[in-house]
Amino acid sequence: MSYLIPNEFATKMVDSGESKIFMSTRDTLIRAYIAGAILALAAVFAITITVQTGSPLVGAAFFPVGFIMLYLMGFDLLTGVFVLCPLALLDRRPGVTVQGVLRNWGLVFVGNFAGALTVAVMMAFVFTYGFSAAAGEVGEKISHIGESRTLGYAEYGLAGWLTIFLRGMLCNWMVSMGVVGAMISTTVGGKAIAMWMPIMLFFYMGFEHSVVNMFLFPFGMIMGGDFSVMDYMIWNEIPTALGNLVGGLAFTGLTLYTTHVRTAPSRAL
Repeated sequence: MSYLIPNEFATKMVDSGESKIFMSTRDTLIRAYIAGAILALAAVFAITITVQTGSPLVGAAFFPVGFIMLYLMGFDLLTGVFVLCPLALLDRRPGVTVQGVLRNWGLVFVGNFAGALTVAVMMAFVFTYGFSAAAGEVGEKISHIGESRTLGYAEYGLAGWLTIFLRGMLCNWMVSMGVVGAMISTTVGGKAIAMWMPIMLFFYMGFEHSVVNMFLFPFGMIMGGDFSVMDYMIWNEIPTALGNLVGGLAFTGLTLYTTHVRTAPSRAL
C-alpha cells in the first residue's frame, strides 16, 4: 500500500495545515460545504442500513464510505482542521497566525453547517413526500436522535454536558486518525483502509461528531422535534465541538507532531 513512515506523514500534516490556513475564502467554503453535505448523506445511509438490517455494526461498517469519498476529493471537515491548522502554528510556519487559524475554523464551520443543513432539508422533503406524508421508519429514527441527544443530556446537568464533551473528545481522537490515515499511503486502497478503521469505530460507539450533528439536529427540528436551537447549541454542538478540538489535537495532532516532527535526541548509552 506504499506506506509512508511516521516522520514523513507527520510532516505532511503540518504542510496540510499551513495550506488550509492560506487557502482562499471561496475555496475553503466550497470544500467545507461539500464535505458537510457528503458526511450528512453518509449518516442517512448508515442509519438506513441500521434500521433495515437491525444491525448497528453493519451501519457503522458502511458509514466510512462518505468520509473516504470526501477526503479523497480534498474536501475539509471542521474536525480535521481542528487538528491540522494548529500544527502549522506550532511549527512557526511563516505567515501563520492565531487569527489565520481561527479564520479557517470559522469558515469551515459555516461551510460544513450549510452543507449539512442542505441535506437535512432535502432528506426531510424526500422522506415526507414534500411534507405531505409520514416520514417512515428511517425518517422517524433520524428525527428522534436530536431530541435524545439534547434533552437526554440536559437531564443530567453538568454531568451530562461533560459526558458530551468526553464523547466529542473520543470521537475526534478516532476521526483525526482517519484524517491522518489519508496521508499514510500513496495509493487509493491504502488510504481507504487507513481511514475506514477509526471511522467505523467512532460511529459504532456512538461518539459525538460536530459535523454529523449539524445534520441530525436540524433534521430533527424540521421534523417537529421537541427541542430548541438553544437546546441544540448548549447541550450538544458547543460541548461536542470543544471536545472534538481537544480530543483530536491532544490525542492525535500533538502526539504525532511532538514525537515524529520534534523528535527528542536519542538517549546516550
